[in-house]
Amino acid sequence: MIRIAQRVGIPLAEVAAILALLPDSRTPTRADWERISECWQAELDQRILHVEQLRDDFKDCVGCGCLSIDRCALANPYDALAAKGPGPQRLVTAEGEPCHPGKCA
Repeated sequence: MIRIAQRVGIPLAEVAAILALLPDSRTPTRADWERISECWQAELDQRILHVEQLRDDFKDCVGCGCLSIDRCALANPYDALAAKGPGPQRLVTAEGEPCHPGKCA
């Protein structure tokens, strides 16, 4: 289980936390394993969704670089800067000029 969890990117600390939910006084039963597996269900579903998005949608974003495409929920799902237009919004001034050291906040 530990190796499988690591293979899908679950940190060892999370694996340890889940294993700590198993009983100390007896051998874990199938019901124990089912109970702790439910702890990962939502997170694994989210990971699956992100991997599917990467597989299906990311090819449209490669080469863009701005992460502000109006349909790009994959690369930057909470892109508040997209409303200011494409490109590196944090690297331009309010007037749209390139940012220089000491000029931008």
